[in-house]
Amino acid sequence: MSTVSENTRRATFVEELRKLPAFFRRDLLVMWSYRLAFFTDWLNLLMQVVVFFFVGRIVNPGQLPTYGGTRATYMEFVVIGIAVTSFMQISLGRVVTAIRAEQLQGTLEALLLTPTAPTTLQLGSVVYELAYVPLRMLIFLALATSLFGVSFTYSGLLPALTVLLVLIPFVWGLGVMSVAGVLTFRRGIGVVGFGATALTLSSGTYFPISVLPPWLESLARLNPITMAVQSIREALIGGAGWAQTWPTTLVLIPIGFVSMAAGIVAFRLALGRERRRGTIGLY
Repeated sequence: MSTVSENTRRATFVEELRKLPAFFRRDLLVMWSYRLAFFTDWLNLLMQVVVFFFVGRIVNPGQLPTYGGTRATYMEFVVIGIAVTSFMQISLGRVVTAIRAEQLQGTLEALLLTPTAPTTLQLGSVVYELAYVPLRMLIFLALATSLFGVSFTYSGLLPALTVLLVLIPFVWGLGVMSVAGVLTFRRGIGVVGFGATALTLSSGTYFPISVLPPWLESLARLNPITMAVQSIREALIGGAGWAQTWPTTLVLIPIGFVSMAAGIVAFRLALGRERRRGTIGLY
């Protein structure tokens, strides 16, 4: 009996996994159908770098931290910060806007009535970003190197990507919690944007967190985005290897699981509430 049950669960799991490529294909086609928005995203990203290129000329290099004994230039410092926090903002925003778009189009209720697990719907909404955003980060760093003469230690690329990957569950969990808020309060995207901005500003993306007031600096050091940005800078600027980035990875893994579990629970509670009230389709 237990063997039959185990086989059923395994077959169900495999069936759910087979649905993920359909989500990926849908989001890829949607993205490519809006080519202007796709290329404008890249243009906006490069414009940020141009702005900070000139800002870097008035920054005192002595105020910037060292990584592995190497003093970072402001461009090296900020480009890595922008790459990581852009990943966070895009992934977080995509999870929320995907559900919000279904609400506005009137297809959310129909989608939830399909024999697809809620977790599959949540993962499917970000599977495109899981493939696209790390590639976007690599291309962005390559462009910064070729256009602005930024220098990175690419021997630290794999440890840096590992840190980025273990950050995904944390960001996904925040996104799913935000989706629960959107299901419950309808127009909660502004709160999501505020939260993303707060996480970004306290992560040391644009300036070292050492310039913050002591109490705020202590809080900023607890920000998982700060941990990831600092570790990736250590890898790409200071040439840190697995031994140096592994402690951050070990910290981010349980944080990611807690965030993901909290998001799934919040989403299920919000979904159950809306189903009982018959208000899933309202926006």
